[in-house]
Amino acid sequence: MKQTHYHTCNLCEAMCGIEIEHRGDEILSIRGDKDDPFSRGHICPKAVALQDLHNDPDRLRHPVKRTVDGWVPISWEEALDETARRLHEIRQAHGKDAVALYLGNPTAHNHGALFMLSPFTRALHTRQRYSATSADQLPHQLATWQLFGHQALFPIPDVDRTDYFLIIGGNPLASNGSIMTVPDIKGRLKAIQKRGGKVVVLDPRRTETAKVADEHHFVRPGTDVYLLLALLQVMFEELLIAPGRLDAILDGKQTLAKLVANWKPEKVADTVGLDADAIRKLARDIAAAPRAAIYSRVGLTTSAHSTLSAWLVYVLNIVTGNLDREGGVMFTKPAFDIVSLGAAGGETGSFDRYRSRVHGYPEFGGEFPVTTLADEMLTPGKGQVKAFISHAGNPVLSCPDGRKLDKALAGLDFMVSIDFYINETTRHADIILPPTGQLEHAQFDPIFQAVSVRNVVKFTGPLVDKPEGALHDWEILNGLVTRLNRLNARDRRSRLKVAAADRFVRKLGDRGLVDLGLRLGPYGTAGKVLEDLRRDGLHTLPKIAWKVLRGEKKGLTLKKLLANPHGMDLGPLVPMLPERLYTRDRRINLVPALYFRALQGLPAPRAISPDTMLMIGRRHIRSNNSWMHNSQRLVKGKGRCNAMLHPDDAARLGIEDGEALTVSSKAGTITLPAWVCEDIMPGVISVPHGWGHDREGVLLGVARRVAGESVNDVISSSNVEAVTAMAQLNGIPVKVAAAENAVPKKAVGS
Repeated sequence: MKQTHYHTCNLCEAMCGIEIEHRGDEILSIRGDKDDPFSRGHICPKAVALQDLHNDPDRLRHPVKRTVDGWVPISWEEALDETARRLHEIRQAHGKDAVALYLGNPTAHNHGALFMLSPFTRALHTRQRYSATSADQLPHQLATWQLFGHQALFPIPDVDRTDYFLIIGGNPLASNGSIMTVPDIKGRLKAIQKRGGKVVVLDPRRTETAKVADEHHFVRPGTDVYLLLALLQVMFEELLIAPGRLDAILDGKQTLAKLVANWKPEKVADTVGLDADAIRKLARDIAAAPRAAIYSRVGLTTSAHSTLSAWLVYVLNIVTGNLDREGGVMFTKPAFDIVSLGAAGGETGSFDRYRSRVHGYPEFGGEFPVTTLADEMLTPGKGQVKAFISHAGNPVLSCPDGRKLDKALAGLDFMVSIDFYINETTRHADIILPPTGQLEHAQFDPIFQAVSVRNVVKFTGPLVDKPEGALHDWEILNGLVTRLNRLNARDRRSRLKVAAADRFVRKLGDRGLVDLGLRLGPYGTAGKVLEDLRRDGLHTLPKIAWKVLRGEKKGLTLKKLLANPHGMDLGPLVPMLPERLYTRDRRINLVPALYFRALQGLPAPRAISPDTMLMIGRRHIRSNNSWMHNSQRLVKGKGRCNAMLHPDDAARLGIEDGEALTVSSKAGTITLPAWVCEDIMPGVISVPHGWGHDREGVLLGVARRVAGESVNDVISSSNVEAVTAMAQLNGIPVKVAAAENAVPKKAVGS
């Protein structure tokens, strides 16, 4: 019998509602849910590919173990027992930091996995923790912690009410928004223009977003920091600073004025690639707009001075009076409030509490930057990483120096991956634990609801029941937590606590945790309990969970949310300061010491040699990092894994459109077809990341046929950001040349 199921697409951050017609496990159609109050029927091409991922013959559906004769299936009991035992043995022999953990981007799209991360990391008790954060948004999180007191308290552009939207190093028409959950961004940008507003893009490439903007300015990669300093200098010099009502809770305004006083537009123009008059006009336009929102993303946050740049973007929003203001950048009031729940557990943020063994890189939020991961495995000595756990990640393709990481993974004593593909990273694993697929588990988005342009909430059940013998991510992680804690238990009392915790998690399940979070949230009625948690600590949650779940039901509960299968619109963003601040004094210090010191060490702007080529990345609407290339409908069509360069550079190098060229650095060389195009700044070359699926042992049929090249094979892990040592992925100096007697690997889709 044909049925209709309402779901949320979880292949990017937009949270688009979808309507799936199916007959049992057979998917008949996927289209946008017109009754979803947030996405209003909008979807992108990725949503339709959920069918491909659900039915993918390459997807693992049972645990496998690598043997000399290849991969063999094993039972869940054997897989979980052996994994826990091997990890425990390595810890006993080499110390707790001999085990490393990496979390990939899809982890953030899986609420069950997210809820189990804290107990899992506690069970591992290792400092060797890594994630995609340090190749993505770390500077944003550091700035929100330093300015607002919490690393997850992001100011979100109020795009539906703004008059001036400035986008720096972001391409939301390709990404569907990022740290800005916003379905149908194209429609929302057009709405800004229709009401007389303006959209401006600063980017070294004329992106898909730039092409629909009112203005686009080419800006040289990695120079955002100089442009931002110059904008502030103009605003202070011309008395355009106007923080509005927040002036009463601001500190450091005079210090900021002194710090930017010498950064005149003329000083930075040649380096930035934008003339001084244009910089001054940009500053005046921002200040003159009735309501303005300044937004930045990975083009800025993965550059050489991203720590300073991300901070300065937030500062610009603050000093122009556009923080916590309708049409500016505002804080969400999410139904499941990860910010307040994290704070209740004492987790608001951290930086540089300790440093990595090999390079002395600082931790952030309990994690080291991925730029040191391979060397922690390859460098002998006390604390050397001997075992590795990856969850929903493919760092060989998504992190710098992929070939070095390949070598490092091959030399480990033990590796386990929680993933349902044998990809470029997981092919090194000894055991792979495949969770249920996107349509086989419920979908709830605590992270993306917390960065949404409206306050919305939605919970959707699975399309089909969990296949017999399958486990969800949270069940796999709980199984490992229980086994590791049991092995670590020293007495009967400890073992009883382990058993009790296991029963609690199993009984509560991922749905119970969602229900609990909703009741503890701003639309629930268990606020008193949240105060108790802040006082006593999040570890007391098991003691009070049942009391909360059986208590007052007047507020928002999971049951009420399930009665709204299309989701619930809880209203526009509202002013929330100073109450929403987590700083000790409920004030905002514009110039925290960390940024004051970093600015003293900022090198003077310099002219760029016309022969220097700077490499940047590139996103596409039919892709998301490395994890959607095994869908034929997403990779078909015109090739995308190529090197975009300006006609002037192509002529100088003697390269014709479509011909093979090489991109080289100290890390390595890749060969790609050239895409000669005027949509890129001279002196810049753009290569998309996430490709390179031709490595031996990868079992992805479609992806291998359209392999492409991995841009991270020419990005050295020694190219690190100045303050945090996170990955520098944009503005990388490279050598570009016509390939001699070389045929580029087949461009994707060709």
